[in-house]
Amino acid sequence: MFDIGFSEMLLIAIVALIVIGPQRLPTVARTLGHLFGRMQRYVNDVKADISREMELEELKKLQAGMEDAARSMRDSVERGVSETEGELNKVAQSAQPQSDPYDDPFADSPPPAAPAPASPQGELPLEANPQAPAQKQA
Repeated sequence: MFDIGFSEMLLIAIVALIVIGPQRLPTVARTLGHLFGRMQRYVNDVKADISREMELEELKKLQAGMEDAARSMRDSVERGVSETEGELNKVAQSAQPQSDPYDDPFADSPPPAAPAPASPQGELPLEANPQAPAQKQA
């Protein structure tokens, strides 16, 4: 940070000893040490804050990239599904006969006959029992 050699520091210490005096020099040195320590902690905190901001910025860029990738993936899947749906609708329409929707193929056939009620003796009615005419003649 500062380009100060040993000889320059020795010169500063001698000048401080002469100006401040031997009685107050230890308290001044202690105070300067505390101030220097606080300055180092402040610089380290600023570096850490800058580093966290840079990491946060990188994470935001990564998140935006992932959101873009997810959005493009969703769009491509939706596009594929809609294309497949359209193709299936075309196949279904081509498979259906092109007839009148009101033309009922079962309209010409008669409705199914209801079964005849049973006689009180438990026999079938005459038209349903083939042996009935033979019994009446005998």
